[in-house]
Amino acid sequence: MSSVLSDGTIRRLVGEGRIRIEPWDPSLVQPASVDLRLGTSFRVFHNHRIAAIDLRDPPTNLTEHVAVELGSSFVIHPGEFVLGVTQESVGIPDDVVARIEGKSSLGRLGLIVHATAGFVDPGFEGTLTLEITNLTRVPIKLYPGDLIAQLSFMSLDRAAEVPYGSPQLGSHYQRQVEATESRYGLPS
Repeated sequence: MSSVLSDGTIRRLVGEGRIRIEPWDPSLVQPASVDLRLGTSFRVFHNHRIAAIDLRDPPTNLTEHVAVELGSSFVIHPGEFVLGVTQESVGIPDDVVARIEGKSSLGRLGLIVHATAGFVDPGFEGTLTLEITNLTRVPIKLYPGDLIAQLSFMSLDRAAEVPYGSPQLGSHYQRQVEATESRYGLPS
């Protein structure tokens, strides 16, 4: 039976090295999740470069990488969509999946941290790219190092036979470090 992992189980699996979260800060463990902090890497979209995104011929170089120093802010404007990254790098074992979710306090301010990519496959390793949107009519300042999301874990009924990162899958985002733009349509 699959179930959401509790705080004690999360701490135990991290202690055993089965779940990897680096840097690890035990004070970020919540009753059934781990808080994640915003990293310093962002990708901003250049809407003027194309007329439309054609999913049958996906664009490349649609975004520009922006690195923000700790202590500095990144402003996301009303209605803007940017990619960000977690400060933490994670490693998920073959018998666990994870879900990244926004912090409710930030959602109540109109800040969304994922559009659809909330699922983290068994076997994934790397930082997590955030799909950040400002739903308000005023700019929001983001600061690297601040709490931005939470990661919950669920056990699988058994280990995945072909976990993320397996050569036959062509896992495009395995071991990513920075905010990573879409690799949709790229060959495996």
